[in-house]
Amino acid sequence: MTFSPKFYFGVDPTAGRTPYTWAVLDVDCQLYALAGGELDEVLALADGQVSMLVAINAPPRPNQGLVREKLAAVQASSHLRGADMRLAEHLLRERGISVPPTPSRPETCAAWIQMGFDLHRKLDELGFLLYPGGNASCQRLETNPHAVFSALLGQVPLPKPTLEGRLQRQLALHGQGAGISDPMDFFEEITRHKLLRGALPTEFIYTAEELDALAAAFTAWSVVNRPDEMTTVGEKREGEIYLPLGELKERY
Repeated sequence: MTFSPKFYFGVDPTAGRTPYTWAVLDVDCQLYALAGGELDEVLALADGQVSMLVAINAPPRPNQGLVREKLAAVQASSHLRGADMRLAEHLLRERGISVPPTPSRPETCAAWIQMGFDLHRKLDELGFLLYPGGNASCQRLETNPHAVFSALLGQVPLPKPTLEGRLQRQLALHGQGAGISDPMDFFEEITRHKLLRGALPTEFIYTAEELDALAAAFTAWSVVNRPDEMTTVGEKREGEIYLPLGELKERY
């Protein structure tokens, strides 16, 4: 029996309007749910699922000092600047994909990273094994939305709070076959009157948090349905970041 989830669940611990934003894609990569809420709502949605792969936009644990070990091997210094991060983050940064570092001490991690720790731990208690978890029906993995969009676009995306950055991200996912709203509908609804009033039809464009959750859900779907187009960055002891691209560029 192979791992064939019924749903692909992307979760983004966020500093937005709600603590967590989530997206669910079905087996055909069609949008099944898109919402936000508290941790107990995320767990309620995941608990009792027959089969599901959850992709979380946050690491499962603090860094284990692998970057410090790597840099110490080539630098004769006890003060290794920029070493307090995971290997996955260090490798992405070397390629020009600037992702936040995960410190070695949990209490010094950003709030959203600590929220990610909590979610990983709670899902583990519910029986979600870290992918690849053999034939276990419910599994979880880590991804990173900024790295996902960089990989899909072949370049670092525009700032995600901006309208053009959101359009760019939504186009990238839609172009990959994700069953989400076509962002080009936004332009069809623009009129001279709306522009003069400043009333742009932004209801056709997802929020930055929703796009991050959708990127995670799409990554989860790709892991199972497009395994040859996947790559991982990092080391299992600290947490590997999954990305929906077969090979990363040397520089973004």
